[in-house]
Amino acid sequence: MSTAASAKNGTWRNWGGNVAARPAREVTPASVDELAAAVRKAAEDGLKVKAVGTGHSFTSIAATDGVLIRPQLLTGIRDIDRDAMTVTVEAGTPLKRLNVALAREGLSLTNMGDIMEQTVSGATSTGTHGTGRESGSIAAQIKGLELVTADGSVLSCSEKENPEVFAAARIGLGALGVVTAITFAVEPIFLLTAREEPMSFDKVTSAFDELWAENEHFEFYWFPHTGSTNTKRNNRSAGPEKPVPQLQGWFEDEFLSNGVFQVAQWVGRAAPGTIPSIARISSKALSARTYTDIPYKVFTSPRRVRFVEMEYAVPREAVVEMLQELKTMVDRSGLRVSFPVEVRTAPADDITLSTASGRDSAYIAVHMVKGTPYQAYFTAAEQIFTAHEGRPHWGKVHTRDAEYFAGVYPRFGEFTALRDRLDPDRRFQNDYLRRVLGA
Repeated sequence: MSTAASAKNGTWRNWGGNVAARPAREVTPASVDELAAAVRKAAEDGLKVKAVGTGHSFTSIAATDGVLIRPQLLTGIRDIDRDAMTVTVEAGTPLKRLNVALAREGLSLTNMGDIMEQTVSGATSTGTHGTGRESGSIAAQIKGLELVTADGSVLSCSEKENPEVFAAARIGLGALGVVTAITFAVEPIFLLTAREEPMSFDKVTSAFDELWAENEHFEFYWFPHTGSTNTKRNNRSAGPEKPVPQLQGWFEDEFLSNGVFQVAQWVGRAAPGTIPSIARISSKALSARTYTDIPYKVFTSPRRVRFVEMEYAVPREAVVEMLQELKTMVDRSGLRVSFPVEVRTAPADDITLSTASGRDSAYIAVHMVKGTPYQAYFTAAEQIFTAHEGRPHWGKVHTRDAEYFAGVYPRFGEFTALRDRLDPDRRFQNDYLRRVLGA
């Protein structure tokens, strides 16, 4: 099964299967000129334009009944500048291909999310991130952007060139133009040692500040209906490389984390009453392990179980209190939650609509397996997140609107003013952007 979104009978569906759209036409440009021509033609025909990568967003951020632009021919590395330590890639390049190509060149991104199926433009435009004490989201590593704007012209931006566009377009939500190329900061490839180990919920929450301070990259998963978590600490290492042995890797990452987990999800869907017992077994299935490898092999892992997700960024100092509220809510609610809750962090950055804009952040992500009713759980979780001025991930399920965002993003007006300038006729508008940015 493809990891990308699918299109059948003219209907486009996202990866999570919770969003569908019927575009008037699909365009797969082979060059920036062709993409610019497609935007101009859409304007002549009075059609809206949206670009979509692999459809890994759970929101309808890429849905359109106008022209759907598929960037899969706009792939590959344009340029590696070893003096500036940057790499420029075409917008449709999957993160997986970028990571492998960089490794071959002895280079790496500093930080990345935990999956690498997305295109570079889709991942950055929605604010995809991993976890880090000092290193931020993938978008925070951008040094330059090229985009086709509403009038079909090609605009380049960086800290020096069109800096006001650069401040916003790194996480542009597809609202400012269609990204055609991205220049990332890179560094010489390095090794990370990962230490994964179970820890009680009480221990991880009481020691959270120390665990965050002592590790370059700290994250954990809490299994609802249990007092158990699985923690992961990634830190730079002098080596030697000690990857997870192939058979052990298959057993733990494919068989347990995907195969058995998928079966557990099916059982949970068929008989929700079994979920707490399954959760207790699942939380004990993964044992402690330590391994050392190149970054993308440590940061990322396969995700084959389809799910729907809500994730909020909250002030880092509030995260423990909120997790305790979330646990209390689940324990009292009668909800049956079969998917672990993921907790990560990011330092403050200077991107206008980044979930970490201007504040050190922690992320709490709640998931439900594809096809199960998630609204009651997500609604209850969202009430906790929004009470603490949480900012939802732009590509994950949420119910917030422009009025809410104007309150939690100090620079919200800066973004909408730039959009008025770059896209006055709302060529890149859709229902989602109308809700989150206002008409």
